[in-house]
Amino acid sequence: MSNSCKKVYITTPIYYVNDVPHIGHAYTTIIADTLARYSRLIGHETFFLTGTDEHGQKIEQAAKQRGKSPKEYADEISAKFKNLWDEFEISYDKFIRTTDKEHVIGVQKAFEIMYNKGDIYKGMYKGHYCISCETFFTETQIVDGEFCPDCGKQTTIVEEESYFFKLSKYQDKLLAWYKEKPNCILPKTRRNEVIRFVENGLEDLSITRTSFDWGIKLPKSINDPKHVIYVWLDALMNYITALGYGTNEEKMDFWPAKVHLIGKDILRFHAIYWPAFLMSLDLELPKHIAAHGWWTRNGEKMSKSKGNVINPKEVANIYGLENFRYFMLREVPFGGDGDFSQKALMDRINSDLGNDLGNLLNRLIGMSSKYNEGKISSCDVKKFFAKELGEVETIIDSLEEFVFNMQLNKYLEELWKLLSIANKAIDTYQPWNLMKNNQEDKALALNGLIANILAKVALLLHPVMPKTTQKIAHALGFEISPNSYDKYIKQKALLEDFIIEKIPPLFPKIEKELMAEPSKTQKEQTPKKESKKESSKESGIITIDEFFKTELKIGTILEAKEVPKSKKLLLLQVDLGEEKPRQIVAGIKEWYKPQELINTQVCVVANLKPAKLMGYLSEGMLLAAKDENGLSLLRPEKPKQAGTKVS
Repeated sequence: MSNSCKKVYITTPIYYVNDVPHIGHAYTTIIADTLARYSRLIGHETFFLTGTDEHGQKIEQAAKQRGKSPKEYADEISAKFKNLWDEFEISYDKFIRTTDKEHVIGVQKAFEIMYNKGDIYKGMYKGHYCISCETFFTETQIVDGEFCPDCGKQTTIVEEESYFFKLSKYQDKLLAWYKEKPNCILPKTRRNEVIRFVENGLEDLSITRTSFDWGIKLPKSINDPKHVIYVWLDALMNYITALGYGTNEEKMDFWPAKVHLIGKDILRFHAIYWPAFLMSLDLELPKHIAAHGWWTRNGEKMSKSKGNVINPKEVANIYGLENFRYFMLREVPFGGDGDFSQKALMDRINSDLGNDLGNLLNRLIGMSSKYNEGKISSCDVKKFFAKELGEVETIIDSLEEFVFNMQLNKYLEELWKLLSIANKAIDTYQPWNLMKNNQEDKALALNGLIANILAKVALLLHPVMPKTTQKIAHALGFEISPNSYDKYIKQKALLEDFIIEKIPPLFPKIEKELMAEPSKTQKEQTPKKESKKESSKESGIITIDEFFKTELKIGTILEAKEVPKSKKLLLLQVDLGEEKPRQIVAGIKEWYKPQELINTQVCVVANLKPAKLMGYLSEGMLLAAKDENGLSLLRPEKPKQAGTKVS
């Protein structure tokens, strides 16, 4: 991120109030909070937005089932989100609700502008509507003539009068934007998905409904009171109405957004509909739309029926909020799916935080107290440890680019190398031997080196773990602030002399899992349900929802070679229409020679968890059929574009 950018606007999606906050909501919000804190730390004026999406048929139905009005129900669930973010000390500048008066006015103004421009027209709509996704689908998009391609639930035929947005008008402009701004959608694999979708052709979008009332009415100037505005048009406008669009526009100078942070399930709305709406309104497009993956638990998809949905508040209360924040950001590359397990969380706390960071501070406190009554000086650090300082500065210089390229796990991985340099220096130079051998100056300079590395790590880790790093800064006698960042990170200054403050260990070791696993407790509490599920599995019958968990794609084999010392395995590089080919290890050597596979097409299970076979990472599985006549790969009847979904 360039230091010339003085205003930074960061958003989460506004969360739909059909359910309470879960770990996916927390993940999105923690990433956005980290970006906002980082922006403020490096001296930028920052506006961070979050909130709730409260209109639509799904909310109207949920409220009715609970005997409440839609507004009463929305108030209740919205408060749960706001209260959790406040408890998590999320540093948002505004919490918007789509029921806010200013938002309603802004949405109506945007609708009126697009209508007067000729981008909205009235017609009749007949098509398939998924209430769960609040989305319309064409005949070619739905599965088996009735099921939603996104969630797998049954759609309903809707035939009614509707206003349409001329989405098709913006197809070429959207494709030009994706091409001109290759980082507009992150990670880039998601951008490729969007491009393929748009290249297949865009149809005009139905943007009003008459079959329910819970939504924003059309502007009075249009005078058509039976229509309410499509929930996604309403929701997406929050990003500008929060800045005063249509009312008090004094904060519109924060536009365009630096980052719209979203989950991958709502990418189409943000990467296609939203920029098209903005083009119609003659507003700049966002700099980045960043789509993260989903979380599983112990390798299983989370669901209420399984009883394994993670309550982020429970995890934070038991394991510590800041430890939870670190785990979420470090554990998985942005864009990929993550797996939550207590073992993985404990490993991060005990190893990364406890051993690498916490123990280093403890060693410094112990050494400085033993050798120099707690006094630490930087005066001889450059004299004795120029090499280590140079390594530290080289790593720090590379860090900033990772933040807004949404590589926060890489940012933390590289940051931890500074701790490795510090711990290695202690083991290499052995200050206790330096003191014995009359090299007191070098031993004390080593303390200075460790203190300065810890100070720089505290500053750079602050957006992720703000309270923990304040404790480290207090022990080291400096304050975390934009001025300190400029001084110690940008200008590469060293700490003034100080006396270290003794503080309790930051990360006490966790010896055993602290949370009961829901799968165990549910089995004890509801044995009948479990036995029914087991008998269902034994019967081999699955639901349409279970089927849609499997993602099948057409792939083109680019390379094929034998796996050394293996009688069965071939190592393949397969193009699935992503940024780079997938490596797949397949047990087909007995039936296929490598050279005859190159440039042929196969069916691939694309969302399997990667696994290692004979030391090679395999990122998918080929579909094949085998009988007494041998094995045959399943292939498309005619050539298909790499990445085409199989349904």
